[in-house]
Amino acid sequence: MPSGLFHGITTNPILAERAGLFYPSINWPSIMAVADELNVKEFHVQVPRCDETAISFAEQRKDDAEKCDFKFVIKVPLTKEGLRLVPEMKRMGLSILMTACYHSKQYITADAIEAEYIAPYYGRMEESGLDAFQHLCQMKDFATYSTNGCKILVASIRSVEQMTTLAAQGHSYFTIAPRIAEELIKNELTTKAVGEFNEASSKVEI
Repeated sequence: MPSGLFHGITTNPILAERAGLFYPSINWPSIMAVADELNVKEFHVQVPRCDETAISFAEQRKDDAEKCDFKFVIKVPLTKEGLRLVPEMKRMGLSILMTACYHSKQYITADAIEAEYIAPYYGRMEESGLDAFQHLCQMKDFATYSTNGCKILVASIRSVEQMTTLAAQGHSYFTIAPRIAEELIKNELTTKAVGEFNEASSKVEI
């Protein structure tokens, strides 16, 4: 994060579980403080469930983020129950990301309720037998004509190749795992060239 290459951090119950954390007992103020120290520009937190507890959870996380310089975004699943939560969250002044998107039509819904982001699960869509690329193409077209400006934050990226294909199509926002970040930065030929530069610059003139 301090390199400036990455813009923000995203969270959800599954990512937390993989990191060995129990979502209901996460110390959010502590984690947000670390993120703030790392110069994170946005911090995204998903509601644990789409029921009456979601509003109070979102309000508590909003309060936790007040002392930080980053922009706080609350993530809500694209279900009927999730959509019903959005008006109250918007009245609280929260930025909204609609998550768990599996179909281009869901962009229309997210844009209509003026969500700031929608997160299509690209890798999971492909693994479910869907034409993920076509859905993302349609979503990109929808975004071009959107009056509310809902941004497409592509999630569930499985490889750098998927990311570059979508970037070439015009997608600008991605959430990626550390493994993909490493692949994005690494290049064997670049490493070899740098080694040659270092070798040439360290030779002693006779």
